[in-house]
Amino acid sequence: MAGGELSLLRWLRESRQSRKVVLLIVFIALLLDNMLLTVVVPIIPSYLYSIKHQKNATEIQTPKPNVVSTTTMDNFQSIFSYYDNSTMVTGNESDKTRPRELHHTQTEQMTVNVTPSPSDCPKEDKDLLNENVQVGLLFASKATVQLITNPFIGPLTNRIGYQIPLFAGFCIMFVSTIMFAFSGSYTLLFIARSLQGVGSSCSSVAGMGMLASVYTDDEERGNAMGIALGGLAMGVLVGPPFGSVMYEFVGKSSPFLVLAALALLDGAVQLFVLQPSRAQAESQKGTPLLTLLKDPYIIIAAGSICFANMAIAMLEPALPIWMMETMCSKKWQLGVAFVPASISYLIGTNLFGILAHKMGRWLCALLGMLIVGISILCVPFAKNIYGLIAPNFGIGFAIGMVDSSMMPIMGYLVDLRHVSVYGSVYAIADVAFCMGFAIGPSAGGAIAKAIGFPWLMTIIGIVDILFAPLCFFLRSPPAKEEKMAILMDHNCPVKTKMYTQNNIQSYPIGDEEEEYESDE
Repeated sequence: MAGGELSLLRWLRESRQSRKVVLLIVFIALLLDNMLLTVVVPIIPSYLYSIKHQKNATEIQTPKPNVVSTTTMDNFQSIFSYYDNSTMVTGNESDKTRPRELHHTQTEQMTVNVTPSPSDCPKEDKDLLNENVQVGLLFASKATVQLITNPFIGPLTNRIGYQIPLFAGFCIMFVSTIMFAFSGSYTLLFIARSLQGVGSSCSSVAGMGMLASVYTDDEERGNAMGIALGGLAMGVLVGPPFGSVMYEFVGKSSPFLVLAALALLDGAVQLFVLQPSRAQAESQKGTPLLTLLKDPYIIIAAGSICFANMAIAMLEPALPIWMMETMCSKKWQLGVAFVPASISYLIGTNLFGILAHKMGRWLCALLGMLIVGISILCVPFAKNIYGLIAPNFGIGFAIGMVDSSMMPIMGYLVDLRHVSVYGSVYAIADVAFCMGFAIGPSAGGAIAKAIGFPWLMTIIGIVDILFAPLCFFLRSPPAKEEKMAILMDHNCPVKTKMYTQNNIQSYPIGDEEEEYESDE
């Protein structure tokens, strides 16, 4: 027994020094965050629609107990509402209907008129069209809150370390998941989604910063971040189909309760392995956030992340509603439609986490932006769910190319041009990601309502194609003058690699940057 405890303690001690365990923890954190992010995509449009029509049906049927007589009960039948298993009572006028019951019978006939056609397809439904804005704002709330939180989390990680923010992110995520499970109104769902933004900010900024700090070699860092982004991809992959299937066959709360259980498991691993209370602050003072924001190369990299992800962010709330309108899609299909994008994102992040370093990360990002734009332009041409497979696959694969290229470049640019402390730069990367997921759904919902889904896809597709050439400037970003002399020092143990050259150049992590900061 004592031997078992000693071996467990030895394993924990070794785990805390293992980069692979850190990578696993970040992988799981990103997986859960993005499962919660996407599991609601097929659930919310249908759930809000059913809530509204249940309420309308209840209001219409309220006078019924005071009017309906036993002689007319045989004339009533039950039919299903649009996308929910609840029933609405309908009836037709009969010869036995007395004059004083005529008004009630006409009211019930109105209920029949607003029920779905035999195909159960809610085409040209004004409520469904208006829901674009409501769903878009709900989806955007998470990214908006995350956008506000990130500038505080980045410098905080530089000061207190990465472990505490990462664990705090798990705790907040757990509370948000439980709220989603038991929320029965739009307001509570909105609060739960917003709360998720705070937890997501802690997890993503601290997680990517932690990886950048333990994987100092540029090639290793790219591979590690490709694997970590695979966790993000798996979350995006599993989320929509898992949510739609569980929602249809088990109930709304079920997918969120499963995620809450997984979050508890992740929290236990973090608690025992990382021991957040023992977090160490960075030994160096990081470059100020505003200084990083003035760096044009960091802005280009952040812009690539933003606009590439804005494409899928606009697609998530609008595509299920468009499918309900034009394809008469069932609940489970609303989530399954995103599976090709999720699978290809998983392939893209893992494949180009390795290839991007060899062929040039700038080139991967440029090609990725072009493919995103072309694929998104093809989405409105789909006539059924099978027509969405190819464009969605292209979108996911291309976004995987961009993310797996740009995330390591953010760390590389800090190494090359600033102080090698990563909290703030990955806060900027996460801000870029969040801007895509904040502007995308909110603006996308309004645009889809105003001019239609096809024009929405055309706009974001053209934007991505026009932005792509800017990635060329990341081909060989120059070092700051103070950093150039350091790069020539071959005695430094930490290595980096220029993307356009085969020779290895090295640099130390030193205090020389403070001279540059004072000059500014």
